Amino acid sequence: MIDFLKYRWVFATISVMFFLSFLGGYFYKAKISPTGNAFVYSVEFTGGLEVLYSLSQPVASEKISEILERRAISGVVVRTFTDTADVIVRVPLRSLDSSVEKMAESMRDVLQEELPGVTVDIQKTDAITAGVGETMRWKSIQAIVVGLLLMLIYIAWRFWSFAFAAGAVFALFHDVIVILSFFLFFNFEISLNVIGAVLAVLGYSINDTIVIFSRIRENIVRLPGKSIHDIVNISLNETLRRTLLTSFATALVVVPLAIFGGEVLRTLSFALLIGFIFGTYSSIYIASPVMMLLYKSKNK
Repeated sequence: MIDFLKYRWVFATISVMFFLSFLGGYFYKAKISPTGNAFVYSVEFTGGLEVLYSLSQPVASEKISEILERRAISGVVVRTFTDTADVIVRVPLRSLDSSVEKMAESMRDVLQEELPGVTVDIQKTDAITAGVGETMRWKSIQAIVVGLLLMLIYIAWRFWSFAFAAGAVFALFHDVIVILSFFLFFNFEISLNVIGAVLAVLGYSINDTIVIFSRIRENIVRLPGKSIHDIVNISLNETLRRTLLTSFATALVVVPLAIFGGEVLRTLSFALLIGFIFGTYSSIYIASPVMMLLYKSKNK
């Protein structure tokens, strides 16, 4: 039998350090950012026109910005990718009208003209006003917070125990912080797809945690002479096969999506992959130890 809880304090220390590094990185990047935003937000949250172009060969982002600025297109932000020739061009818009598509085509024509021998194709166009973008950002935060609160209430009702509920919510909060940390440190773009991925990860993680907690509750009744430490270890070992099979089946879908999905789906698949990996970790090394800590205090 694997002693999962032997190094629980080591993993708890690592998670706390991870959380502190996230806070430090967030405030540092917010301070040095011209916009005051620590994260890189997509056009859904910032407002403006965002166009994904596919180039026949890689071109430096500085060169693309210089070309568009020279053609009187101000406020251009360009994002390139290391492994593809795709490029995202974002420009601010005060209002949306029928000229949005024409502007995307106009920028494509400019790039086509200024980059001889390079073919430029429009893959995706998004446009939204700044006011709507701010509203959507706030709604996204509300969705995550409400989801965490509802899961806290459900677990408390499901197991009739605050210890179980607190353990589950701590694990979910940990999953959200981990995903956001990767997006913060690697400058990945946060979009509505990513928010959807975060909510999907929360559902995946809470399902895994419920399975483990259900087995713990059964073993508390079935093994009255055992300590809570031994019961949790036994329960984790009994559910380990199910956890690994579920994670493997999920990876079979998410990994090909990350490899072959292209830039449009890459951040979505990356958020899902990171969330599923750490969702399994948090169910074992966050949810269960927190539950044990509160459960033991209750017994005392």
